[in-house]
Amino acid sequence: LDISCSVLFDNVSSLSGVSSATPTEEMNGAGNLMDFLDEPFPDVGTYEDFHTIDWLREKSRDTDRHRKITSKSKESIWELIKSLLDAWSGWVVMLLIGLLSGTLAGVIDLAVDWMTDLKEGVCLSAFWYSHEQCCWTSNETTFDDRDKCPQWQKWAELMTGHAEGAGAYVLNYFLYILWALLFSFLAVSLVRVFAPYACGSGIPEIKTILSGFIIRGYLGKWTLLIKTVTLVLAVSSGLSLGKEGPLVHVACCCGNLFCSLFSKYSKNEGKRREVLSAAAAAGVSVAFGAPIGGVLFSLEEVSYYFPLKTLWRSFFAALVAAFTLRSINPFGNSRLVLFYVEYHTPWYMAELVPFILLGVFGGLWGTLFIRANIAWCRRRKTTQLGKYPVLEVIAITGITAVLAYPNPYTRRSTSELISELFNDCGALESSQLCDYINNPNMSRPVDDIPDRPAGPGVYNALWQLALALVFKIVITIFTFGMKIPSGLFIPSMAVGAIAGRIVGIAVEQMAYHHHDWIIFKNWCRPGADCVTPGLYAMVGAAACLGGVTRMTVSLVVIMFELTGGLEYIVPLMAAAVTSKWVADAFGKEGIYESHIQLNGYPYLDVRDEFTHRTLATDVMRPRRNDPPLAVLTQDTTTVEDVETLIKDTDYNGFPVVVSRESERLIGFVQRRDLTLAIKNARQKQDGVVSSSVVYFTEDAPQLPASNPQPLKLRRILNLSPFTVTDHTPMETVVDIFRKLGLRQCLVTRSGRLLGIITKKDVLRHMAQMMNQDPESIMFN
Repeated sequence: LDISCSVLFDNVSSLSGVSSATPTEEMNGAGNLMDFLDEPFPDVGTYEDFHTIDWLREKSRDTDRHRKITSKSKESIWELIKSLLDAWSGWVVMLLIGLLSGTLAGVIDLAVDWMTDLKEGVCLSAFWYSHEQCCWTSNETTFDDRDKCPQWQKWAELMTGHAEGAGAYVLNYFLYILWALLFSFLAVSLVRVFAPYACGSGIPEIKTILSGFIIRGYLGKWTLLIKTVTLVLAVSSGLSLGKEGPLVHVACCCGNLFCSLFSKYSKNEGKRREVLSAAAAAGVSVAFGAPIGGVLFSLEEVSYYFPLKTLWRSFFAALVAAFTLRSINPFGNSRLVLFYVEYHTPWYMAELVPFILLGVFGGLWGTLFIRANIAWCRRRKTTQLGKYPVLEVIAITGITAVLAYPNPYTRRSTSELISELFNDCGALESSQLCDYINNPNMSRPVDDIPDRPAGPGVYNALWQLALALVFKIVITIFTFGMKIPSGLFIPSMAVGAIAGRIVGIAVEQMAYHHHDWIIFKNWCRPGADCVTPGLYAMVGAAACLGGVTRMTVSLVVIMFELTGGLEYIVPLMAAAVTSKWVADAFGKEGIYESHIQLNGYPYLDVRDEFTHRTLATDVMRPRRNDPPLAVLTQDTTTVEDVETLIKDTDYNGFPVVVSRESERLIGFVQRRDLTLAIKNARQKQDGVVSSSVVYFTEDAPQLPASNPQPLKLRRILNLSPFTVTDHTPMETVVDIFRKLGLRQCLVTRSGRLLGIITKKDVLRHMAQMMNQDPESIMFN
């Protein structure tokens, strides 16, 4: 089909200026009038805001461009060099995207660390140091109090001189809330004033843009700048959100920025989307330090059209981005991620049962979250609440800060919480979660610490984690979707990691106290290290993230790249698949698809199945009581008729027929191209007036010499519009729209035009078949 389309579209691949006819031709109105060939004029072949691109047309235009470059390259050395530069421009763009997105991610990570710690205190030796950096160089820290050093002072100690006591606690509490409110207020204000598109995760819109929809400004320079700044502020405020999803948006903004430097991408919306797919891979690469996971995420989750060439370039962009981030080393551990772990024990088959139960929990949490969050977002859109975004952000921040501070597991940043939950309890760990009762007679290597009875610190931590779990589940529902940058990956992982760690400790203590039970007898000997609670946290995090997003392959790869736990792929796979199955039992859409549906974006999900037995004639327009289809004739329509039709209708294009009597289809012309062509012809071609005949044939019609100059517009006519017969099953039509990315499809019977089906009609029909509101599809 691609080969036939590229040949069929040869005649519509470009549209350019006009040249005047000779005096003889003007007199008789006939002859070989020059078409729109010589002088290109701007905006031709472009699309209006909130419209869908024509993938076939873009593909054909790129094929023509490539053919011209190849033929010219044989003419001279200079043309050969230009063709080589054109061929390498894609790799140059990928290199630039990787460098910029990696740099921005590193800067964001460093800024978030500093500003998160700023809520609690300040470094006296250098105020731009975070708590950890401040104590790195101190000679006065001990092993037990490695996070305490004289150079780092909490606000109460700095202001009053007292580090302990009720007064110091209340002052620190108050300043923590004040800093959080300040950060969130700055974030929402900057988004509201300078870049409204910088809010949210950005992934639903990226998916929609990659499917061929135009949202101008969404990937612009202002959006990039404001999203980068406000992302730091939003994460630092302590709200239950992450920076990973928005980093995909930031990377795609970088991709769009560099596309504008090369005409190959700036003038072709289809090629631009190939670059954006690769940019999304780079975004996940720097968000998680997972280059391969990033490529798979782009392929599985966000991309609509992903040819093999894009796969290679995505891989390269993700590699450069990861290398750049590693060079910056924002976490100070010479690794790409904060969550790197090294477990010293294998997993056992019997543990698959709790792993699968965590998968069930992840699926249920994903379903609960999606339904509750969409209900809240719908309420935001349909009530007065949506008119006060600043107030909403301030209120949620205030509630979050007030409830988070008393609990040490919610007070710290979510990334640090997940890192602690993933960690194995080695001999050097000082966390409450590692407060086990040691046997003084134990003489074993450090790397092989056996299971031990839990001490008071562990039980205390379990209560605090249970409260943190409830808090995170509830507050994340109200946080995601506010008018600030907000990612969902890290909060979802936190919920799963908390649940997983609780389950892991429970299994560990059961194995210790009941090692003679039949389920533990075969693999858990007394004094052996047989259960790793950190692994359960890792599996729980994967399960919850999978339940919310419905990712599978890319999720598992991201998790093992994130943690380095290569031998734990099977538990991760078991949890991810179980989570998806359980969540899919309650609804097929993940959180991003649900938000696309809520916003009414025209997105045809390739994973949806259309099983209803309807035909093209049931969906096409005009319907039975509708006015007849607006068409143009090939050689009897005047300029005035065309302008009136454009003025009186809002259709994106018009079919061209032989005559109104026969209605035999000739082709299809886009509204925007028609408007630009007539406007340009009036300016540049003498003799074109309102009564001039517009013709789409090769030869001009024979007109009296007294008639005004005719206008030939065959070059803007698509001579091969996609057509189906009226008895084509809608299942086939939907598949055609999905796989070819069509804007519209014409319905014929024996070559006679009957009607038209647009992408919007298909989406409305699918909504109707699923008993949803067909008017929820808002855009063209």
